[in-house]
Amino acid sequence: MGITFSGTPKLFGHVHLLFLLFIVIFNIFFYFCLKLKKEETLIEILHYLGLFMILMEIFKQYFCFVYVFDNKLNLWFFPWQLCSMAMYCSFAIKYSKKEKLQNAFLVFLATFSLFSDIVALALPYDMLRDQIVLTVHSFLYHGFIITEGMIALLILKQRKIAEFLPCVFLFLTMAIIAEIINVVSHLIFNDIYVEPNMFYITLSYPSTQPVFHDIALALGIPIEIVIYLSSIILCSFVIWKIENKTILSGNR
Repeated sequence: MGITFSGTPKLFGHVHLLFLLFIVIFNIFFYFCLKLKKEETLIEILHYLGLFMILMEIFKQYFCFVYVFDNKLNLWFFPWQLCSMAMYCSFAIKYSKKEKLQNAFLVFLATFSLFSDIVALALPYDMLRDQIVLTVHSFLYHGFIITEGMIALLILKQRKIAEFLPCVFLFLTMAIIAEIINVVSHLIFNDIYVEPNMFYITLSYPSTQPVFHDIALALGIPIEIVIYLSSIILCSFVIWKIENKTILSGNR
């Protein structure tokens, strides 16, 4: 399973573009299979898709420990990135009996998760790796996030008006947990190559994200983090407005 590419796949190279094409075709196929399904069935599918992604994540953690980090503890791939939230929301939605909480999960999947996933797929710097298994896993996982966002929209289309604000609070709660993980890990390891950078908002080092790295150097890390999180909220809100004007317009 440790088999590798002959060279690290390049951004917008044939490996990257082939995966993107596969994800598009895969999700178009799933859309036509699911578009007439009832809400209860879609929630079940969403739940089991989340469960499958959790199992994929468990395999990924094992693979990274053995083949990427040579049986040494390293938390760089700790599963609490923004893109990781989709599998938790999808899995939990079946057990969320209150429609308000379900709607928060659904809107989150259709906005925050969808936005972060599109950015990750367009600029997959940390997904194009030498190990074939890890690269395939990463693109499949992010392809499923698109599927979950699509299912979330199909469910919301069958419901009354859902609000955007609750999923902002959900996002900020997730970000606070991410920062706690970052701070605790830094206190334990104090090693940028071992500790995680969940949500890319660690207080210990300037952001590794393009543009935001320069903002952190110019204005300081705390201010950059506020700008970064605010930008994600704004972009997700724009996506939500577009979805309301197009996909969800029939029940608005």
